[in-house]
Amino acid sequence: MKINKEFLESLLSQAKDNPRLRQNYDLRTSEEDKSQRMLNALLPGTKVAIHRHPNSSESVVCLCGRMDVVVYDEVVTYVQDGEDKKRKVSYNETERISLAPVEGKFGCSIPKGAWHTVEVFEPSVIFEAKDRAYGEDGCEMVL
Repeated sequence: MKINKEFLESLLSQAKDNPRLRQNYDLRTSEEDKSQRMLNALLPGTKVAIHRHPNSSESVVCLCGRMDVVVYDEVVTYVQDGEDKKRKVSYNETERISLAPVEGKFGCSIPKGAWHTVEVFEPSVIFEAKDRAYGEDGCEMVL
């Protein structure tokens, strides 16, 4: 398999036809491979929930386009509600990592357990890698 301009353009075209405005391509070659290695084509307007991977760090390399990886802290407060205290969770942006290969900004590593999402400014394709496959990494999302 070759990852070239034509392949990336095809993946971006598929993302246009997807209501989620993104399309991934699994790069694993066997079921024994328990990692996550994939290409992800993302279009402006796609909504990726704030999420984290408690059991794995994540490497992201931008092959084309322009986007930000946004990292958050989880802020937990308790609000008195009568005799009960209610737990309130919010997310505070702590870092914004710009990815734009034409500007020499190629990728980043997201630490294990860090809350994050992406904001896409131009049609982009990224390579993502984690230690464990999707669903086995303990992924948690903010709904």
